[in-house]
Amino acid sequence: MQQANVNDHAVLAHERLDAYQVALEFLALAHALARRLPRAKGQLGDQLARAAESVALRIAEAAGAEWHSADQKRHFRAARGSALECSAVLDICRIRGVGDRGQLEQGRALLLRLVQMLSRLARLS
Repeated sequence: MQQANVNDHAVLAHERLDAYQVALEFLALAHALARRLPRAKGQLGDQLARAAESVALRIAEAAGAEWHSADQKRHFRAARGSALECSAVLDICRIRGVGDRGQLEQGRALLLRLVQMLSRLARLS
Protein backbone atom coordinates (compact mmCIF):
# COMPACT_ATOMS: atom_id res chain seq x y z
CA MET A 1 0.00 0.00 0.00
CA GLN A 2 1.38 3.41 -0.98
CA GLN A 3 1.66 6.02 1.72
CA ALA A 4 -0.48 9.12 1.17
CA ASN A 5 1.23 12.43 0.49
CA VAL A 6 0.55 15.17 3.05
CA ASN A 7 -0.76 17.36 0.22
CA ASP A 8 -3.42 14.71 -0.53
CA HIS A 9 -5.01 15.10 2.90
CA ALA A 10 -7.90 17.35 3.71
CA VAL A 11 -6.89 20.71 5.09
CA LEU A 12 -8.25 22.06 8.36
CA ALA A 13 -9.82 25.51 8.37
CA HIS A 14 -6.97 27.23 10.20
CA GLU A 15 -4.37 25.75 7.84
CA ARG A 16 -5.95 27.70 4.96
CA LEU A 17 -5.35 31.04 6.66
CA ASP A 18 -2.27 33.00 5.61
CA ALA A 19 -2.17 34.41 9.14
CA TYR A 20 -1.74 30.88 10.53
CA GLN A 21 1.11 30.16 8.12
CA VAL A 22 2.87 33.41 9.09
CA ALA A 23 2.27 32.58 12.77
CA LEU A 24 4.01 29.22 12.27
CA GLU A 25 6.91 30.92 10.51
CA PHE A 26 7.25 33.33 13.43
CA LEU A 27 6.90 30.48 15.93
CA ALA A 28 9.86 28.66 14.39
CA LEU A 29 11.93 31.84 14.54
CA ALA A 30 10.80 32.56 18.12
CA HIS A 31 11.81 29.09 19.31
CA ALA A 32 15.21 29.40 17.62
CA LEU A 33 15.73 32.80 19.24
CA ALA A 34 14.44 31.63 22.64
CA ARG A 35 16.98 28.80 22.73
CA ARG A 36 19.78 31.31 22.19
CA LEU A 37 18.73 33.80 24.84
CA PRO A 38 20.92 33.56 27.92
CA ARG A 39 19.14 32.47 31.10
CA ALA A 40 20.93 35.26 32.95
CA LYS A 41 18.72 37.77 31.11
CA GLY A 42 15.56 36.51 32.79
CA GLN A 43 12.78 34.48 31.30
CA LEU A 44 12.46 36.37 28.03
CA GLY A 45 12.96 33.22 25.99
CA ASP A 46 10.17 31.38 27.79
CA GLN A 47 7.87 34.39 27.52
CA LEU A 48 8.56 34.70 23.79
CA ALA A 49 7.95 31.00 23.15
CA ARG A 50 4.68 30.97 25.11
CA ALA A 51 3.34 34.11 23.43
CA ALA A 52 4.30 32.85 19.95
CA GLU A 53 2.58 29.53 20.63
CA SER A 54 -0.50 31.41 21.83
CA VAL A 55 -0.74 33.25 18.51
CA ALA A 56 -0.92 30.02 16.51
CA LEU A 57 -3.29 28.37 18.97
CA ARG A 58 -5.70 31.32 19.04
CA ILE A 59 -5.80 31.51 15.24
CA ALA A 60 -6.71 27.82 15.11
CA GLU A 61 -9.43 28.39 17.73
CA ALA A 62 -10.80 31.34 15.77
CA ALA A 63 -10.93 29.34 12.55
CA GLY A 64 -12.90 26.65 14.35
CA ALA A 65 -15.47 29.12 15.67
CA GLU A 66 -18.62 29.93 13.79
CA TRP A 67 -17.89 32.53 11.10
CA HIS A 68 -18.79 36.09 12.12
CA SER A 69 -19.20 35.09 15.75
CA ALA A 70 -18.18 36.94 18.88
CA ASP A 71 -15.94 33.96 19.78
CA GLN A 72 -14.11 34.20 16.49
CA LYS A 73 -13.50 37.92 16.93
CA ARG A 74 -12.33 37.37 20.53
CA HIS A 75 -9.81 34.70 19.46
CA PHE A 76 -8.41 36.83 16.62
CA ARG A 77 -8.05 39.76 19.02
CA ALA A 78 -6.33 37.55 21.60
CA ALA A 79 -3.94 36.27 18.91
CA ARG A 80 -3.21 39.89 17.98
CA GLY A 81 -2.50 40.70 21.63
CA SER A 82 -0.06 37.80 21.90
CA ALA A 83 1.66 38.93 18.69
CA LEU A 84 2.06 42.41 20.19
CA GLU A 85 3.49 40.81 23.34
CA CYS A 86 6.04 39.02 21.14
CA SER A 87 6.96 42.35 19.58
CA ALA A 88 7.57 43.84 23.02
CA VAL A 89 9.83 40.91 23.94
CA LEU A 90 11.83 41.50 20.76
CA ASP A 91 12.15 45.20 21.71
CA ILE A 92 13.37 44.26 25.19
CA CYS A 93 15.92 41.89 23.66
CA ARG A 94 17.15 44.66 21.37
CA ILE A 95 17.42 47.13 24.26
CA ARG A 96 19.25 44.60 26.44
CA GLY A 97 21.56 43.72 23.57
CA VAL A 98 20.64 40.04 23.52
CA GLY A 99 19.73 37.87 20.57
CA ASP A 100 20.76 37.90 16.96
CA ARG A 101 20.04 41.28 15.33
CA GLY A 102 18.98 39.65 12.05
CA GLN A 103 16.54 37.35 13.82
CA LEU A 104 15.10 40.24 15.81
CA GLU A 105 14.53 42.26 12.62
CA GLN A 106 13.05 39.29 10.76
CA GLY A 107 10.78 38.57 13.73
CA ARG A 108 9.57 42.16 13.84
CA ALA A 109 8.78 42.08 10.09
CA LEU A 110 6.77 38.87 10.50
CA LEU A 111 4.92 40.28 13.50
CA LEU A 112 4.07 43.49 11.68
CA ARG A 113 2.54 41.46 8.85
CA LEU A 114 0.77 39.16 11.31
CA VAL A 115 -0.74 41.98 13.38
CA GLN A 116 -2.08 43.58 10.19
CA MET A 117 -3.68 40.28 9.14
CA LEU A 118 -5.17 39.63 12.57
CA SER A 119 -6.55 43.16 12.81
CA ARG A 120 -8.33 42.66 9.50
CA LEU A 121 -9.62 39.21 10.45
CA ALA A 122 -10.99 40.58 13.74
CA ARG A 123 -12.79 43.39 11.88
CA LEU A 124 -14.27 40.95 9.36
CA SER A 125 -15.49 38.51 12.02
